[in-house]
Amino acid sequence: MKIQERTGAGNHRSAAPVQPAMGERLPAPPRERKPALAALAVLLILVGALGATMLVLRAGDRIEVIQVTDDIQAGQSVGNHVKSVMVADDSGVNYIKWTQVNALKKLKAKSTIYGGTLVIGEMFEARQSVPAGKASVGLALKEGQYPDGIKAGDTVAVYRVGDSGTSGSSSSTTGNSDTLLVDQAKVTFVKTSSDSTISSTNLPVTLTVDSADAAAVTQASAAGEVALVLIPGN
Repeated sequence: MKIQERTGAGNHRSAAPVQPAMGERLPAPPRERKPALAALAVLLILVGALGATMLVLRAGDRIEVIQVTDDIQAGQSVGNHVKSVMVADDSGVNYIKWTQVNALKKLKAKSTIYGGTLVIGEMFEARQSVPAGKASVGLALKEGQYPDGIKAGDTVAVYRVGDSGTSGSSSSTTGNSDTLLVDQAKVTFVKTSSDSTISSTNLPVTLTVDSADAAAVTQASAAGEVALVLIPGN
């Protein structure tokens, strides 16, 4: 009788679920390793390091080129308005190197080049081409025959001043002491005072005018009876 009671009690104890002791943790499942992702991360790190290295090496490959310091008008030379700057070498850009600055001064700008521009070979040519239907006229002006501060790129009106007039141009009117020869002419060149060859009394100026007006302007200049006036639009 006693043996049966003990057996029943043992059976009762084995049927109850075993509870973990207080403070113990259940074992965590093993982590799933992903070698492909790890390899990709290492590859990305190597690519980034290589790119940074190439940028550093590229930045160190620099050349000395020419930059203009002031506006250069079409037909002008750079003169002394240049300085040297360091830039990254690029085989796709035809930079003019600083060692070629003397050769550059012999060339003429094809169009307006603004101060701060890096010079490339396509901006210049050996000779300035005159557009069809235009003529390039040189003047030697005395003080009072030109406005102060006149420079290449300005637009001026050309007058014949004095006691006589001329009908050498379709835009002139005879009989007036001040005759309008050209209503709009482009100043393409002005010799600066820094040039040692400039006269103390005359200012050499080159104008681009219509071919029909060239003779009248030249005659007035030869007689010392030409004057330039700045007009709106400059």
